[in-house]
Amino acid sequence: MSDNTVVARDAETSSRGLLAVLLTGVFIAILDVAIANVAAPSIGTDLHASGAELQLVVAGYIITYAVLLITGARLGDLAGRRRMFLTGAAVFTAASLACGVAWTAVALIVFRFVQGAGAALMVPQVLSLIQLNFAGTARAKALSAYATVIAGGAIVGQIAGGVLVSADIFGSEWRPVFLVNVPIGLVLLIAGARTLPKDPGNPSRKLDLPGLATLSLAVIALVLPLVLGHELGWPAWTWVSLVLSVLFTLAFALVEGRSGRTGGSPLVPGRLLRAPGLAAGALALLAATANYGGILFLIAFFVQRGLGHGALAAGLVFLPSACAFGFASLNWGKLPARWHRLLPSAGLLLTMPALVGLALAMDAGHLSVWMEVCILLFGLGMGSAFSPLFAISLRKVPPANAADASGVLTTVMQLGQVIGVAVFGSVLLNLMHAPSDAPHAGFVTALLMAATGVLGAVIALGLPHANNAPGGSTS
Repeated sequence: MSDNTVVARDAETSSRGLLAVLLTGVFIAILDVAIANVAAPSIGTDLHASGAELQLVVAGYIITYAVLLITGARLGDLAGRRRMFLTGAAVFTAASLACGVAWTAVALIVFRFVQGAGAALMVPQVLSLIQLNFAGTARAKALSAYATVIAGGAIVGQIAGGVLVSADIFGSEWRPVFLVNVPIGLVLLIAGARTLPKDPGNPSRKLDLPGLATLSLAVIALVLPLVLGHELGWPAWTWVSLVLSVLFTLAFALVEGRSGRTGGSPLVPGRLLRAPGLAAGALALLAATANYGGILFLIAFFVQRGLGHGALAAGLVFLPSACAFGFASLNWGKLPARWHRLLPSAGLLLTMPALVGLALAMDAGHLSVWMEVCILLFGLGMGSAFSPLFAISLRKVPPANAADASGVLTTVMQLGQVIGVAVFGSVLLNLMHAPSDAPHAGFVTALLMAATGVLGAVIALGLPHANNAPGGSTS
């Protein structure tokens, strides 16, 4: 065996170890978006939490996670991605332990906010490190695995939440859904310290505090009413907040433009948004993740509230979709390269008949093989779209802007899921006043999601051709 062969094998092993660490970080962060939903009823009973407090237990994590993602990416650029990943993992793990031993609902809410901040420091470093440490086919495979873990984390969160709460380990009720993160986090910290490449960061890039302030206000003003609006009956402040989110977004655009013109370090540089494919990819990703968040809520609510099954059953109903998503996500690169640009549109278009079929299956008012087939087709379409969207959206982003692109795409994904749950969840709940209303409510909601899938497919047609990409295709 030659020395070159040994070196190549060592490099491949090192790359696999790095990717395993990165994907584990993403997995536990995504897991905690879903797992608390399942545990919410048990938390409410044990801690005597009000409906609004329970909403904040779930939403507190999402709010800080969404608000700080772009800033977390910039901090990685400034202080080093390894340092920020490990810092985020440590904060996330410590906050998970604190959540698991929380003594009041208010304490749990505070710890959930901290947990979201830890995830926001950790997760944006993943896409940046993949961009910087993988190239060509290896990068495409890494991005496919990343997309698969994102989808799988949400499903596993629902199933694991149901299992852990039902098991009531040593009478701990809901607490294991947070404590399970602690051993995983400790292993992640040890493995990360050994495998993550050291990088000094780029102190010359400033934090852009005006951009951070206006972006934070814009995201909070959008996310807060979306996650609390239905529970509180959509009071006037929620609508005012949504209007303010638009105004703060415009203010953010003005602040960033001024920062770029005066030689500053804007959080979202104009040249990044002008990178061919990034804007179209981000908008298509927004539509895709809105449908993904929406169908998770739709299936869980329809199966549990409409049909009277448990949380575990709701998670298992969606399992075929997760398997199909993983299959498509990990194998799309084997198709001819000339098809890759059209895969996002084709995949999102496939979700349309899948959702129309799901609407008809729900209208029948019971679980069926046909429903499972439609859910599987939805996963196949999403898997065919999701991973290529990442690869093509990032194809023309220069390495110097990897952190900024990571922050933008991860924020778009999180906002898309929040918007999907809020919009499609509101439609479903407004139509479903009793379990007997579930078939019609599910029918209408699924049809609206089908239209969103078509919209995403049209937007994805704006993705660039591979032969125009500097450095060639990533796949």
